[in-house]
Amino acid sequence: MPSHSTAHYFLEGLADLGIEFLFSNLGTDHVSLIEELARWDREGRAHPQVILCPHENVAIHMAGGYAAITGRGQAVLVHVDAGTANASMGMHNLFRARVPVFLMAGRSPYTLRGELPGSRDNYVHFVQDPYDIGSLVRPYVKWEYTLPSGVVAKEALTRGYALMQSDPAGPVYLSLPRETLAEQWEESAIRAFPPARYGPVRAGGTEPDIARRIAAQLLAAENPIAIASYLGRKPEAVAALDALARECGIRVFESNPVYLNIPRDSPCFAGFDARAAIAEADVGLLLDVDVPWLPKYVPDNPGARWVHVDVDAIKKDFPMWGFATDLRVQGDCATVLGQVLEIVRADADAGFRARAATRIAGWEGMRQERVQRITAAAGISGKAGAISPDFLCAALNAVLGQDDIVINEAIRNTPAVLNQIVRTRPQTYFGLSGGGLGFSGGMALGAKLARPGSRIVQFVGDGGFHFSTPTSVYAVAQQYNLPVFTVVLDNGGWQAVKESVLRVYPDGTAAAANAFHSRLEGRQRHFEQIASAFGAYGEAVSEPGQVAGAIERCLAAVDAGQAAVLAVRVTPL
Repeated sequence: MPSHSTAHYFLEGLADLGIEFLFSNLGTDHVSLIEELARWDREGRAHPQVILCPHENVAIHMAGGYAAITGRGQAVLVHVDAGTANASMGMHNLFRARVPVFLMAGRSPYTLRGELPGSRDNYVHFVQDPYDIGSLVRPYVKWEYTLPSGVVAKEALTRGYALMQSDPAGPVYLSLPRETLAEQWEESAIRAFPPARYGPVRAGGTEPDIARRIAAQLLAAENPIAIASYLGRKPEAVAALDALARECGIRVFESNPVYLNIPRDSPCFAGFDARAAIAEADVGLLLDVDVPWLPKYVPDNPGARWVHVDVDAIKKDFPMWGFATDLRVQGDCATVLGQVLEIVRADADAGFRARAATRIAGWEGMRQERVQRITAAAGISGKAGAISPDFLCAALNAVLGQDDIVINEAIRNTPAVLNQIVRTRPQTYFGLSGGGLGFSGGMALGAKLARPGSRIVQFVGDGGFHFSTPTSVYAVAQQYNLPVFTVVLDNGGWQAVKESVLRVYPDGTAAAANAFHSRLEGRQRHFEQIASAFGAYGEAVSEPGQVAGAIERCLAAVDAGQAAVLAVRVTPL
């Protein structure tokens, strides 16, 4: 009976699960996997494509970008505790975004004297062996395991995959001892664990009585609103929300949108600030949202009845979560909203439909006022060294198509991106769900890998650009022909730090001295040259009159297959 290494069966297990990519930063712990990959290549066997990333921050977020578009979690292979630590910030972001990813790390050998194949043969094998490697990512995973034997390699992979893809989706972590990967096993010892029988569990709808209760509240409502954040991870949910909003006359707001949740040209889309509407609402829907508003700034409305429909309604990974609701439903928003819509359409009479239509028509004045404010902001171009972010984003909006994808890490300039870059189609906008800056470069690459026919436009502040390990981003873009367009909004530092101090100490010493320790200054700041060092087209602008031409040249480079970086000196902090 033929025998093979655990690494061989491990690759078979990944292939059985349909894993397409192995985003990797390899090390001494992966020798058996590297040997097997070479043998499979020699024999012409198909395996997940290895994407080498010079830094784990890019690897983990690239897997996240691919999964955000496709819904299919991919594998990330990193080096012992060091690689796990480098990937941990990305795990935090993807955990909060409920994006599936399978992080795997080798482990230092546990034998010291050559007792087993793969035993320690290097200094680093002693210093890269922590007491608890899983603790580096444990707060951000749904499942964690150390592979104890090759005989269960496929079963462990199947179990991790099922947890990763089950609703709410999220990261999982598997560590792989070097001796375990080198073990030899006869084929007869290895069982198959087909995903069809051991696969993930999906969230569904709700009980008919619950759907009827929600429909009844909407049918009786005079001023209903909805707030969403990550509902749009499923395109069908976007269509369901827009249809229900139009049927019932619901104003829809997005709070810290992670995805596009409703077409922003819908008559029911009301913007990104629900504070005034909350005070007037009688029925409110919280739909796949973690932080619908900031309680410090939004008074309770005792007259509002709140319905919360969420794939994670209890917020089990938030130690504190202070939003009272009158009905809480854990389920899939697309399915639940579809159930409610069916009941509303069956039960609504002509009077209700007339009232809903009147409500929607009555918002036109507010919508026009909002459009006028956005247009007016876009018309102020700024000055030399202080280009207006709204002016810049409006110029980009004029040349982007609705299938182009925006990855937003503008942070304090996010309002300009949200208001000026009009997105109308699902999965054409992605924002930051977690708190780890530096996510957008890798996410952009992963999105491009998933949607090669779409332009990917990454907005990032200068502070976030530093965090994003940009040399790794553009090295990967060049090696794998993934032309993304990066727009660096350079305001000279971290505006968020300054604003946070001012919120707590508006008249304090730091404010008086303008000393916030948030400026990133230097005689030279050439973000575009970092990209150029790895084959990307780079350009910098500091005058409003330079913007349109620079955008045209950058997009021409991207359309010709070359990544591009446009560094823009925007209004300084």
